Amino acid sequence: MQIVKEFENKSAFLGLIGPQNVHLKHIEAQMGVSLQMRGNQITIEGSSRDVPLTAELLDTLYQRALKAGDISNEDIERAVLKAHGGMDEQTHDNADLTLRTRRRHINPRSQNQAEFIDAMNNYEMVFGLGPAGTGKTFLAVAKAVSMMLEGKCEKIILTRPAVEAGENLGFLPGDLKEKIDPYLRPLYDALYDMLPADEVDKKLERQEIEVAPLAYMRGRTLAHAVVILDEAQNTTPMQMKMFLTRLGEGSRMVINGDLSQTDLPRGVQSGLADAMNVLKDIDDIKIIQFNEKDVVRHGLVSKIVKAYDARNKEQNNA
Repeated sequence: MQIVKEFENKSAFLGLIGPQNVHLKHIEAQMGVSLQMRGNQITIEGSSRDVPLTAELLDTLYQRALKAGDISNEDIERAVLKAHGGMDEQTHDNADLTLRTRRRHINPRSQNQAEFIDAMNNYEMVFGLGPAGTGKTFLAVAKAVSMMLEGKCEKIILTRPAVEAGENLGFLPGDLKEKIDPYLRPLYDALYDMLPADEVDKKLERQEIEVAPLAYMRGRTLAHAVVILDEAQNTTPMQMKMFLTRLGEGSRMVINGDLSQTDLPRGVQSGLADAMNVLKDIDDIKIIQFNEKDVVRHGLVSKIVKAYDARNKEQNNA
């Protein structure tokens, strides 16, 4: 099937195609079509399903370029998700789902991301389950930072179980902080993406933001804080119970993990899997399930996740 689209505004058209046609190449890869440009026309070739979807996507992005003068990779990813039915635009446009931080404003880029933000707005305890790259940690940290900037929490606590580095960190060089920081780096990266570096450093120094291993949570009551547990699939049931019962007055907890990527020793049950079974009937806890359609990293990551999921299904059915 073939459709030819013509675009009248030269400036918006150049914004649509991008420097050296980089946006067109991105759209081709995401939509599985061939795009040929001639003058101010784009010829779309592909399947009877993909070509009309791509034509609609190009119209959407062209209108965006008319308003903004250019489009971004995020605009393209969002339009692709909408074209594939992965995002309800009405939900996406809901201003209540915008997370505002010092360095950027974050909007959901899929339906599940929108539901995740909505859940964090309305529940004291939220579980985000799904593969890497779906935005679980990024959105949770963005929500925590936005709440702190709005004066809705006094402290942000980010934590992970130390399984990846080994429970015994003695073999690593340096003092305890130097041993632990590398595997907590994804949490630091998210913080520095939301706030200027000097502000993050000051808040860390004043302990308004705390990044620490899960073991440091034992015996504490975490009040008036947003507490995020990352890589929760690597907790044991006892660790998970310990963490969940730290919830204090005026606090919120977000627990993120991917049950398909546990680093626990063979035969050790995941505390995340156990919690899903134990807590499934508690209405005050919200569970959001992500999938490969929510992956917002490089487009190839989504294909990799999908391929592994397909392999795992084959093995389970064998």
